[in-house]
Amino acid sequence: MKHTGMNMPKDGGGDQPMCNMNMLFTLSTQNLCIIFSQWRITGPFSLLVSLLAIVALTAGYEFVRDVTRRYEARCALDGNALPETGERKREWEAEFCVCRTEDDDRLAESSSLLWSGRNAAASGGGRSGKMGRAALYAVQVFYSFFIMLLFMTYNGWIMLAVAVGAFVGYMVWGNAPATKSVACH
Repeated sequence: MKHTGMNMPKDGGGDQPMCNMNMLFTLSTQNLCIIFSQWRITGPFSLLVSLLAIVALTAGYEFVRDVTRRYEARCALDGNALPETGERKREWEAEFCVCRTEDDDRLAESSSLLWSGRNAAASGGGRSGKMGRAALYAVQVFYSFFIMLLFMTYNGWIMLAVAVGAFVGYMVWGNAPATKSVACH
């Protein structure tokens, strides 16, 4: 069957040309699509808005990392690390929003000696604490791969926006050393 007579739409239809997919570094923004064919650079204004959006997205990754670090720090603390009583304990619990529940304490008291230490160390705040950490980790991994896709446009302007966003995000939310990072970002 010959396909020469068929008038097939380019890149989803309309009069827009196909997205430019580069495998080498470039500064060209002609027909540049960013991750989705709908996120297309059509001129200087859309380039500027897109670069600002990428800076914000990348800075947001540092916010997610900061939230994850804080949540893990709260959940990693066990009952022995808490101040015993009084005002200091209430201040500490308010600041760190302790993830432990009465069920966690009851589980530690009713389990065998062999498993109780393991449960306290491994659970880090019980099942809900682990679920929260897993959810935040999944968001962090998804986010980092999304940023990797931005970088893989091989466009110098996009790469620069990613770097600026990482800088801005670290300046705003990078209070602690990065303890965990996905290799892509």
